[in-house]
Amino acid sequence: MNGNFDRNLSNEDVLRRRSSLLQRLHIDGQLLLLLLVLAAGSLFVLYSASGKNWDLLIKQASSFGLGIFGAIVIAQFEPRFLARWVPLGYVLGVGLLVVVDVMGHNAMGATRWINIPGVIRFQPAEFMKILMPATIAWYLAKRSLPPKLEHVAVSLALIVVPFVLIVRQPDLGTALLILASGVFVLFIAGLQWRWIFGALSAAVPVAVAMWFFVMHDYQKQRVLTFLDPESDPLGTGWNIIQSKAAIGSGGVFGKGWLLGTQSHLDFLPESHTDFIIAVLGEEFGLVGICLLLLVYLLLIGRGLVITVQAQTLFGKLLAGSLTMTFFVYVFVNIGMVSGLLPVVGVPLPFISYGGTHLVTLLSGFGLLMAIHTHRKWIAQV
Repeated sequence: MNGNFDRNLSNEDVLRRRSSLLQRLHIDGQLLLLLLVLAAGSLFVLYSASGKNWDLLIKQASSFGLGIFGAIVIAQFEPRFLARWVPLGYVLGVGLLVVVDVMGHNAMGATRWINIPGVIRFQPAEFMKILMPATIAWYLAKRSLPPKLEHVAVSLALIVVPFVLIVRQPDLGTALLILASGVFVLFIAGLQWRWIFGALSAAVPVAVAMWFFVMHDYQKQRVLTFLDPESDPLGTGWNIIQSKAAIGSGGVFGKGWLLGTQSHLDFLPESHTDFIIAVLGEEFGLVGICLLLLVYLLLIGRGLVITVQAQTLFGKLLAGSLTMTFFVYVFVNIGMVSGLLPVVGVPLPFISYGGTHLVTLLSGFGLLMAIHTHRKWIAQV
């Protein structure tokens, strides 16, 4: 009996030491485990979605490795230290967007990248997904809450500048997501309901103005296709129709890994990027999609716990915004692929192929780790 007690005590000591080690390394074990699960699942699905393309698989694995390393590095810094550098990051981010606007690399009719031949090609708009909520959180954390009208006005001005620059690329989907990430900070900060209702009332005239003066023809066509995809089944409605066919054909358990027909016979365009969940649905069925949603739900839940436990106002605002924005990414992509939302070119977090957005997402979770693991030693920002 004593031997069993000593053995149990030894196991508890091992668990305690492991927890202490992760704490000293400023790593949240639950977040890291969920991210590694998504990384493995992404590579598994991408191998099939890309037509067994090893080059894409190696690039994605490299991006995951770089992103997780970056997340762990970011987690080592106290949030109050990171907050000091947020204004500079915002200025640099906007500066890069201006460079894209002036001399960016054009591909597929859009100018969204900075290309250094033989070195790197990256999309600066992705960095604003982190810098935007961090900037608004930094600004509001130094002021009394709920925010006053002048503070809301300054926050909106900070949001509008990168929003306009990204819309000009054009990349309306990313612009709207960055807009949402900044607005989420205002909402968490206690934005008065009368202002929220006022903004919702202004949504209709703003949407009409965007339709006539901001949106490009292909963006308008996406909205029309969303309303009636069957109106042009061989043209603009092709993506949605094939995506829904792929998801529906998977049934409950799917056709099996590498046995999907819509993607492997090239019926489904962008199968390894924006529409990759259609491949998952076809090959692994409803069960596979539910398992992915469960992992997403656990990630979002962990983010909300970190938000509640954050000890600084900056950390609470930033963690809440990052978590809510991550939920929007998932919701928009799945809604887009299943025909519930217009196609806006938003990748599925951690599953779709892509380097810059993957590193950016992992950096955001590195910030969540920093906010959570440093909470015992820091005071208010």
